[in-house]
Amino acid sequence: MPHSHKRIIGIDFGTKRIGVAKSDPLGMFAQPVGTFDMEGLLGALSKIRNEEGIERIVVGYPLSDKGEENRMTSVVDRFAEELRVALPEVPVETIDEYRSSRSAMKLLAGSGASRKKRNEKGRLDTAAACLILQSWLDSRA
Repeated sequence: MPHSHKRIIGIDFGTKRIGVAKSDPLGMFAQPVGTFDMEGLLGALSKIRNEEGIERIVVGYPLSDKGEENRMTSVVDRFAEELRVALPEVPVETIDEYRSSRSAMKLLAGSGASRKKRNEKGRLDTAAACLILQSWLDSRA
C-alpha cells in the first residue's frame, strides 16, 4: 500500500540497548519509539515498515572526540550491515553521533527529569536516537 510520507528512523546503537526514534509524517521532527534489544528492534522496524513505510534508517556513528574510528565504530558497522540484510529495500546510513549522548543528558536534565528518571533504562537511548534523527532532519531542511 502506498504511503504518502514514509518515516525516517534514527537509531542510537548500544551493546545492551538500542534507542529508536522516527520522523513525524512531514519529516520535520523526531519522535521517540522506544528501546529494544536486537530481536525487538527488528520486530519494531518491520511493524513500522508495514504500517507507515520506512524511507531510510540513520544510525548514530560513535566517532571519538577527535573524529577517529574506534572499537565501537566497527561494532556499529556490523550492526548497520545486519540492518541492510534484514531490510534490503531500506537505505541505511551512519551519522556522527559524538554529541548526541551528551546532548541527550543535557536535554533530559533541562527537562527536569530527576537523575533517577534520567538513568531509567532506555530514556537516554531514546533521547539520543531522537537527537541523531533530528540532526539528520535539520541538515536536510
